Amino acid sequence: MNLRLLLVDDQEEILEGLRMAFKRTDYELFTAPSGEQAVQVLNSEKIDIVLTDLRMEGLDGMGVLRHATSLPEPPVVIILTAYGTIENAVEALKEGAWHYLTKPVNVKELRILVEKAAEHCNLVQENRNLREQVSRRFGMDGMVGETAEMQRIYEQVRLIAPTRANVLLLGESGTGKEVLAKALHHASPRARKPFVAVHCAALPETLLESELFGHERGAFTGAVSRRQGRFEMAHGGTIFLDEIGEVPLSMQVKLLRVLEAREIQRVGGTETITVDVRILAATNRDLAEDVQDGRFREDLYYRLNVVSITLPPLRQRKGDIPVLARHFLEELARENHREVPEVSREALDVLTKYHWPGNIRELSNVLENTFVFLRGNVLTPEDLPRSMFKPETDTGGGLHFPLGLSLEEVETEYLRRTLDHCEGNRTRAAEMLKISRRTLQRRLKELGVEAG
Repeated sequence: MNLRLLLVDDQEEILEGLRMAFKRTDYELFTAPSGEQAVQVLNSEKIDIVLTDLRMEGLDGMGVLRHATSLPEPPVVIILTAYGTIENAVEALKEGAWHYLTKPVNVKELRILVEKAAEHCNLVQENRNLREQVSRRFGMDGMVGETAEMQRIYEQVRLIAPTRANVLLLGESGTGKEVLAKALHHASPRARKPFVAVHCAALPETLLESELFGHERGAFTGAVSRRQGRFEMAHGGTIFLDEIGEVPLSMQVKLLRVLEAREIQRVGGTETITVDVRILAATNRDLAEDVQDGRFREDLYYRLNVVSITLPPLRQRKGDIPVLARHFLEELARENHREVPEVSREALDVLTKYHWPGNIRELSNVLENTFVFLRGNVLTPEDLPRSMFKPETDTGGGLHFPLGLSLEEVETEYLRRTLDHCEGNRTRAAEMLKISRRTLQRRLKELGVEAG
């Protein structure tokens, strides 16, 4: 399909001259004798390139440019003007103009410039098509999976992303909550604005406030200059608060104020700063239980949990392991300039039967380790870690865990396997563990453990 070119000028003779300059080209031409009519065309037609005069009566070229760049798929905009000052050029480029030319314009030069703009449009469209192909194959924006469980997640993202609602993302460690947060952002109207991630558990309480809200010079020892916080950086876009359940109660009060008033104050400052951000929060904890136990504010919980999405653990979506493995190996091959290895049926069988206590993160790490030491171009069971072949239980009742797991991950997996052995009967599981059912219930919720 031919690219669509919109010509805009309020002087009839100049507009006709532009039309004649492109009459015998392959572009599908549209003309508008005013900025207002140009906006009407942009609203009703999919335009690829806009060539507009800057100085016009009524809505000028800058107005046309601002409207064009606000569209979901903005066209390339070239500004033409007889008033070619550096100030005008800088302003137009800052507002998103692709190029800027002064009158009188050499027709040959203008055609060459529009041809370059057309090449840019084609490249953008090719990239868009590629992203759509990846999205159709794997899901959306980096999320990978074809199982019914993941299809439900994709549908939730499609419904929730266009809204302004805050979202609480739930699931075990390693299930891909940050990838899901990015998918929500990139599928939303805020996609062209920043996505800012904050890993709350990684910051001590003394630094968390400054990290989120920024600080003024001299606010504390070491504050040698003013610094923007993450909320300011995310203005107009999305802020992702990972491990929100680890935020201290004192900071929860300040977060609640931001959610309610959409305003912040830098540490050590008095100025109130308005911020427009969408908040996505994630946790592997049971925040409802934390609310009951007084560890999390109820009012903040309901502000964050307008809607929620729960990511299933990998053991509940094993049908996605082949496509996930292929995805990770393709990424590794591209990054290392190597051929993508094949995965034998026997190796896939091992990957599928393994229980993956570390979820997708563990799968990614295993494949990266395997890729580094892979000698041939076919991944076989012999290339996989030996720990993946050990039975979950032996005749003596012992349990085997891969090296490298944290104590919390070991406890999580131990409790899950005990529950599985007791077929989900928590009273019997508590008796086996020699603890009370109440203690077991509390610990299960803290770790986000479910029977497999």
